[in-house]
Amino acid sequence: MLKKALRQHLQQTCQEQDLRQWYDPLAITLSTNDKRLEVQFPHSFFAQWFSATAQVTFESRLREFLGDGYVLRYSSGNGGSPQAAPAPKTARQLDYPFGARFTFDTFLSNRKNQFPVASAKEVARDGRDPHDRVYNPFVVCGGNGNGKTHLLRAIANELSRSRDENAIFCGPVDELGTRFEGLSATGAGAAQERQQARSRLCAHEVLVVDDLQRLRDQPFLQDELTFAFDHFHDHGKQMVFACSGKLADLDFLSPKLRSRLEWGLIVELREPDLDVRLKFIQHQSRSRNIQLSKEHALTLAQRFREFRHLQGILVKVGAYRQLVNRDIQDRELEQILRHTDSGKGNSLTPEAVIAATAEQFGIPARDIVGDKRQQHIVQARQVAMFLCRELLGSSFPALGRVFGGKDHSTAMYAVRKIKQLQQSDKDMQLLVTDLKRKCLTRAE
Repeated sequence: MLKKALRQHLQQTCQEQDLRQWYDPLAITLSTNDKRLEVQFPHSFFAQWFSATAQVTFESRLREFLGDGYVLRYSSGNGGSPQAAPAPKTARQLDYPFGARFTFDTFLSNRKNQFPVASAKEVARDGRDPHDRVYNPFVVCGGNGNGKTHLLRAIANELSRSRDENAIFCGPVDELGTRFEGLSATGAGAAQERQQARSRLCAHEVLVVDDLQRLRDQPFLQDELTFAFDHFHDHGKQMVFACSGKLADLDFLSPKLRSRLEWGLIVELREPDLDVRLKFIQHQSRSRNIQLSKEHALTLAQRFREFRHLQGILVKVGAYRQLVNRDIQDRELEQILRHTDSGKGNSLTPEAVIAATAEQFGIPARDIVGDKRQQHIVQARQVAMFLCRELLGSSFPALGRVFGGKDHSTAMYAVRKIKQLQQSDKDMQLLVTDLKRKCLTRAE
């Protein structure tokens, strides 16, 4: 029963042909009393192939299926040559010590962030000679909400697969600061306490520090981080850092610490594109059991550009849906979003888009939301509808309400027409681009 249920779970993300190759030959036994899962391979050759091909996927999905607290054990049958490679590590915890949702599998990206993600995976590889670690330190930069913390914790979780989690320091600068808080006093006692704190930090095998920009508020940590950096570098131990913005913009960094951070590889995580944000919403909705229509998912993806904001919104949407015990209607979603701080761009409203469009066309804003049918007014109205759809993610029924109570089919036609006109009319393309810029500039 367990194997069948687990297979059904794997079918959500794995191809049937793949499951026949690497899952069906497994013998699986679960002991619920001591939370132990035994996986037996048919022979050691299969174990070697499984380790290189399917182990990461299998264990990731197994964690989702079983939850925390389970121990996984591998063994091989009698088949195959005794000289074949052994099975994967015979016993391992299935927990993610740095957060179950922070894995490479759950990090959503596209080609725009292909290099930083690929580099992070390379950093997370283990078992190589320490002196071969060319990405040391590894520094991730980028805007707020772009996924830096997720990537850092995914590296830490991956490295924990082959070492004790206590051997990895993974936390923000503020957490690091608690280790040295109150140790800035002078005297023999303070010096001894500081040395002990340094020794405890340097005893780790991996150093992962988030939010370097917070060093501005704790300048005394720069000396401690420089000391730790030298120790980790000299001993070939991996270091990973992250900061909001660009490293070059952290003008408060000491020359010593700045030069050290620049020794390794610095990558920039760029803002997630619309398709990535849609995938994030769909993934989060499934995990929270939120039934969102495609229309509502698109609305959220277009209006909110940061993962952090999207996650907060989905918490509110999930709570509301649980309260009403039914699918959320367009008007209810608009009400939820109206009382939400979406950060950058939150001040952009349909009224602001309409005002900018009216100014561009040289007509009163009331004409755009009215019923006049002159050609230039109709076109201005269609452009404004298109911009509200593109910049605010407004649903078609919501657009109809904003533009004087018009039918949603009118809004659909307007958006489709302006989209088509941009492909054939260069002037319309330039007009829409200029209006987008004006609307976003006013919203900042």
